[in-house]
Amino acid sequence: MRKSRLYFDTSVFGGIYDIEFQRETEKLFDMVKSGEIICVYSDLTEFELENAPDRIKEHFINLDENTVEFVEITEEINTLAHAYIREKVVGETSIDDCRHIACATINKVDYLVSWNFKHIVNVFRIRGYNSINIRNGYIQLDIRSPKDIVENGK
Repeated sequence: MRKSRLYFDTSVFGGIYDIEFQRETEKLFDMVKSGEIICVYSDLTEFELENAPDRIKEHFINLDENTVEFVEITEEINTLAHAYIREKVVGETSIDDCRHIACATINKVDYLVSWNFKHIVNVFRIRGYNSINIRNGYIQLDIRSPKDIVENGK
């Protein structure tokens, strides 16, 4: 059976040491460690983690290479991200959030996982992202919080 591929935005890695999100984030990473799911991340995630506290970077670096998948931000991803901005799903300051969403969309992951409820895990924003995805011939992206994944299963 194929393992589910979940794109983790940077907020998920930070959630491991955030009291509010720690329990669910640890469970999500346990699912990665056990090989139940594949953690997909991008070069944008790596870039954003450069300024993270050392313990978050160490957690990221110590993930087993057999349980993760690296993808790169491409020109196609940037073009789709700018479409989200142009269509005013979110403002220009959220371009990196849009890149994460476009990256997950174009790489056809099963879920994008995020703790960002303002710009990403938000029913109105999700409708906007998916409307643009569909109009441009891409998949409809399923966006969830780590809590949704660990409580409801993948």
